[in-house]
Amino acid sequence: MSEQNKRVVLTYVDAFNRGDLDAMCATFATDALIYGALGWGGLDVARPLWGDLMRCFQVSLEVDAMVAEGETVAVRYTERGRSVAPFKNGPVTGRDYEVVAMEWFAIRQGHIERRWGTRDVASIFRQMALPLP
Repeated sequence: MSEQNKRVVLTYVDAFNRGDLDAMCATFATDALIYGALGWGGLDVARPLWGDLMRCFQVSLEVDAMVAEGETVAVRYTERGRSVAPFKNGPVTGRDYEVVAMEWFAIRQGHIERRWGTRDVASIFRQMALPLP
């Protein structure tokens, strides 16, 4: 089961990196809860935020480490991006960022039921010379 659950997370990461919101959201259960640095909620809350992050910052995730036990998968990433469009009416700087990010997943029946994500948002915005949201 652990290897199958890792594949679910890798499918999510691949869809995220391609900017394919439909494929990304398909990895989640319909009643999934997503917790992150900018808030929490269901797909109805996360999807528009993910779209903004992809469009404004060209975010990409590189898996550095992944562990799984039963229904739980934990991932450490190198996250990179660049300010290319206004985020929440902020300026565009063209500057890059790179941080370590971590996500913890609960997988059930082949779908992500819960996702907790953490990254240093203050460092991200500082590196891109942007005001905090």
